[in-house]
Amino acid sequence: MPIRNLVFLAVAAIVCLASWAARERDARARRFGEVLGHIDRAYLEPVDGEALFATAVEATVAKLDEHSAFLRGAARDDLESLLDQQFGGVGLELGIDDRTRAVTVLAPLPGSPAWRAGIVAGDVIEAIDGTATAGLPLRTVIGRLRGRPGESVRLRVVSRSPTDTLDPGAAPTSSSREVALVRETVKVESVLGDRRRPDGSWQWMLEDEPGIALVRIVSFGEHTAADLDAAIEALDREAAGRLRGLVLDLRGNPGGLLGAAVDTCDRFLDEGVIVSTVGRRAGAAEGGVTRRAEPGAALAGVRLAVLVDGLTASAAEIVAACLQDNRRATVVGSRTYGKGTVQSIVPLSDGRSLLKLTTSEYLRPSRANIHRRPGDGDDAVWGVTPDAGFEITPPAATLERTRGWRRARDLGDQGPMASAVPRSIDPVLATALRLFSRPATDLGGEEETAGHAHQPAAGGE
Repeated sequence: MPIRNLVFLAVAAIVCLASWAARERDARARRFGEVLGHIDRAYLEPVDGEALFATAVEATVAKLDEHSAFLRGAARDDLESLLDQQFGGVGLELGIDDRTRAVTVLAPLPGSPAWRAGIVAGDVIEAIDGTATAGLPLRTVIGRLRGRPGESVRLRVVSRSPTDTLDPGAAPTSSSREVALVRETVKVESVLGDRRRPDGSWQWMLEDEPGIALVRIVSFGEHTAADLDAAIEALDREAAGRLRGLVLDLRGNPGGLLGAAVDTCDRFLDEGVIVSTVGRRAGAAEGGVTRRAEPGAALAGVRLAVLVDGLTASAAEIVAACLQDNRRATVVGSRTYGKGTVQSIVPLSDGRSLLKLTTSEYLRPSRANIHRRPGDGDDAVWGVTPDAGFEITPPAATLERTRGWRRARDLGDQGPMASAVPRSIDPVLATALRLFSRPATDLGGEEETAGHAHQPAAGGE
């Protein structure tokens, strides 16, 4: 048979297969529409077609994996604010007090309308535009505070202050005031320092540790790379040429945008692989897509320690694994979460909903796995394991004390708790600081083999 005939038959077979697959997909879509149509026309009681459709899609996506989701309404808004790292609002972090059930300010975001109006941690938001907040879910309260920049909102704020009596058992006094605020585009901080100055800016150099800086990244979003650049520039000025070490704290970081993680790694590497992604549409046949560092690195020659824990996940694991595999940093703390899949955000045609769909998996530069699959035990390869000699998992009571100290420090509290020096109260950080007393030739494991107070539930307004 002539070669051209064989080619024709092969092409025809491919076209037929594609047509059959498309017909099957169309048939399933028709059946789905048929079911919804029967329910709409004949079910005993009228139904909300949109709600029925959303429930069906949510159930479908839930069969895939725990990270894929169909998002609409408040869930969509929350995701967009998380990734954009900004929202229209007044800038309050809120919680529900365990004892009084009141909507309580955990912190005002520095520079925000609420911060400028003098609202402080511990204040109670008693009413919003004349409507009492008592009994409202926290999500509802946050939704009423958010809105378009330029719109006004009025809060009734109750502040409590200690009584002026000498009786230590006397109850604090309280005062109520009306506060008129204008909503602005509030930027969520993702790059934090050691302690906050009175003007809301960060002190990057670690207190009582000459030449050592602390940079905490709490999530990876649109502004993280630019904020990290600004932090590096600022700490370089603070150190005045005497910077000898940087602690990059990724504890509790749930991840975020893959691109932001890649950019963060690129800041510290002059060359080398950052991460590889593999999936049905991510070059699986060719072994995946590999991201590499561009020439030029910040803080070249400065020792780097990366702090992680069991809540360090996804994009944060990419950063930790990349810097460890490239021998640029020593990883300190406890084994990370093990979330190594990438979700693509797909806006749907209605303009009101999103599909968050797992589309690929990422591998660390060594090509080792990061994702922890169901059934994987501690002996399986997943996550990021601290370097040998730098493993530490503090007990729960110690972690609680460290969290309380850190919150007070972040709020600019000048009390005795916030004033404690970091080494004395944060054992994971103290372990990392041992690195900077070692000889320079021991940087990042170059001579070793790398081993693989109760707070109310918070809501960011």
